[in-house]
Amino acid sequence: MRIYTKIEEVREGCRAAKSGGKRLGVVPTMGALHEGHLSLVRKARAGCDVVAATIFVNPTQFGPNEDLAKYPRSFERDCELLKKEGVEILFAPAVEEMYPRGAVTWVTVEGLSEKLDGRSRPGHFRGVTTVVAKLFHILEPDAAFFGQKDAAQVAIIKRMVRDLNLPVEIVVGEIVREADGLAMSSRNGYLDPQQRQQALALHRALLRVKTVADGGERDAEKLIAAGKAELAREAAARLDYFEIVDPVTLDPLRDISGGALAAVAAWIGNTRLLDNIQLGG
Repeated sequence: MRIYTKIEEVREGCRAAKSGGKRLGVVPTMGALHEGHLSLVRKARAGCDVVAATIFVNPTQFGPNEDLAKYPRSFERDCELLKKEGVEILFAPAVEEMYPRGAVTWVTVEGLSEKLDGRSRPGHFRGVTTVVAKLFHILEPDAAFFGQKDAAQVAIIKRMVRDLNLPVEIVVGEIVREADGLAMSSRNGYLDPQQRQQALALHRALLRVKTVADGGERDAEKLIAAGKAELAREAAARLDYFEIVDPVTLDPLRDISGGALAAVAAWIGNTRLLDNIQLGG
């Protein structure tokens, strides 16, 4: 695995790797890798000739009171995991490399970026789309792999790629869960053992919604009420949002007959966690 820290060097490395028509897949990450990330690497490995990963804790997607400084960093361990999965290229730039001094240009997907997490974290998705657009421009991948756990992020990146005519296929991997159902996340490491158990309330709430929907309920308001009631049984969980939306537009739905995304965000202690589940038509 070649590790690059400079834009021009990794650009050259990726172009060389793609020579002869080889297909390049990229898995963008902020490090602190877990099985969810590695499942995306394997998906890239299965569908591409060459796999690149990125590790960059992107400061522009963190708000002023968020956890940038304490965000988990485990670079050497991450490198070993990526090597074991056969990743050929790793791009791990410094902040100064990605954001030259005086940079004032942003990529914003208007309308979608203010929904779900975007409502709770103003400016978050502007930071995400800007850095992802930059990574696509630098690495020039044929395909990029993202996890369904960040469903709003997936919808926004897909729209950005469509609107900007970027020649990148967006491939989405299923949520990877612990044995007890907790969605894997780098932020799970913030949880103490008691909070770890309390965090299961998010998945239980989504499963409750799915059970009610599978029983024939199509009214989104009633499904949301069922999910919130289940989450409320865990006193330690502080709800941020519980919504049922169109998975493409992220607009709230009144009826799930055409398919829907149930999405929840909640605080367990000082840790904000996300989860979601797809509801059939």
